[in-house]
Amino acid sequence: MGNTCTGPSISKNGLFQSVSAAIWRSQLPDESVSNRESVKEEATSVPETPLPVLNKPPEQITMPKHEANQEAKSEIEPAKEQGKKRQKKHGSVKRVSSAGLRVDSVLQRETDNFKEFFTLGRKLGQGQFGTTFLCVEKATGHEYACKSIAKRKLVTDDDVEDVRREIQIMHHLAGHPNVISIKGAYEDAVAVHVVMELCAGGELFDRIIQRGHYTERQAAELIRTIVGVVEACHSLGVMHRDLKPENFLFVNQQEDSLLKTIDFGLSVFFKPGIFRWSCLYCGYINGFVNVAL
Repeated sequence: MGNTCTGPSISKNGLFQSVSAAIWRSQLPDESVSNRESVKEEATSVPETPLPVLNKPPEQITMPKHEANQEAKSEIEPAKEQGKKRQKKHGSVKRVSSAGLRVDSVLQRETDNFKEFFTLGRKLGQGQFGTTFLCVEKATGHEYACKSIAKRKLVTDDDVEDVRREIQIMHHLAGHPNVISIKGAYEDAVAVHVVMELCAGGELFDRIIQRGHYTERQAAELIRTIVGVVEACHSLGVMHRDLKPENFLFVNQQEDSLLKTIDFGLSVFFKPGIFRWSCLYCGYINGFVNVAL
């Protein structure tokens, strides 16, 4: 028997496969080299028509002014038309200023120009809505008191109505010897000016402080005047609603000067038969009597 050598049996088909594999391996390096060379050539090749390169920034294009204005108008006009349509849809709207209610007219009538007839002087007093100044009539030189009510402080419809009612009540009570008389009311774009008689004697409160005390008879005379004003107001359907010594002024500095009632800003009309006495009146009168005595 002896040693036998074992190995792959080469058949007809096996011999063909081994020969073709050897041929494929011998050709592989040449093909890889040719492929690398073709890639290198493509990478180093430069296109025949290279793309243009910008070395300068693009030039700024300016639009003519008339064209720009027309373009801006074309954008603004539709907005205006839309705003007008909204205003028509919601009705007329009152323009409100930054500091208060802007009304067309407080007095609801045309008045003369206040500055053509009067000249304002020094300040005499200050209230919640108005400031009182010394006022001189240009034609005669007579001195009056002018209460200027700034319209910017009239922030509600009730405030406007209070000013109208105050002037109406002063006209309604005109002629009473112990009620301050009104000369006229004027209105401009800034304020309402109420021109009244000047009471240079000062407030009743200041005179009480100055004198220190009143006799019972003197206090009774003052109280009689105050109660008489209240009775006259009530008989005419008016409640003052702010009776206090600060709202009574003397016409002059004399001891027997006439006493006048002022400041009807809180006054209202009432219908007879439904009025009841308020503790406010009794409180102010009792307080005055206690201070005076």
